Amino acid sequence: MNAQLKNKLEFRIKALIIFFMAGLVLSGITAFPIETQLEYAMYHAAALPNVMQLWLTQIYFAVKTTNAQFPQLSYGTDWLAFSHIVIATAFIGPLRDPVRNIWVIEFGMIACAMVFPLAFIAGAIREIPLYWRLIDCSFGILGFIPLYWCYTSIKQLEKINQKA
Repeated sequence: MNAQLKNKLEFRIKALIIFFMAGLVLSGITAFPIETQLEYAMYHAAALPNVMQLWLTQIYFAVKTTNAQFPQLSYGTDWLAFSHIVIATAFIGPLRDPVRNIWVIEFGMIACAMVFPLAFIAGAIREIPLYWRLIDCSFGILGFIPLYWCYTSIKQLEKINQKA
C-alpha cells in the first residue's frame, strides 16, 4: 500500500512541478515578442470592452513608439523573459529529489504571494488599471495552487520515506 501511495505522490509531484515550470517558461518567452502580440491583440480588440480597447491602444502605441525610437529599452523585457526561464530551471532540483529540495517549492509559493504587493503598489504607481492588476494577481494564484498541492504531497512523501 505504501509503495503504491509513494508512486502516486511522486507522479503527482513531478506532474505539478513540470506544469509550473512550463507555465514559467511560457510566460517568459511571451515577453520577447510584446509588440507583435500587442499588434495581434489590436487586430482582435473589437471583441473587448471599450475600457480595455483604450488601454490596449495606449499600451500598443507606447511599445511601438518606444521600440521605434529606443529599441534598447526592450532589452529589459528580454531579461524579464530570461529570468522566468532561469527560475524554472531551479525547479529541476525538486524534480530530482522533492523532499530534499522542498525549499524551492516554498520559494515559489513565496514568490507567487509577492505578486500581490507588487501588482498593487507598483501597479498603482505606474497607473496600471485595477482590472489589469487583478489579472496579474491571478498568475500568483494560479502559480500558488499547484505549488501548495505539490508542497503537501512532498510532506506526505517525506512521512512515508521516514517510515520506510
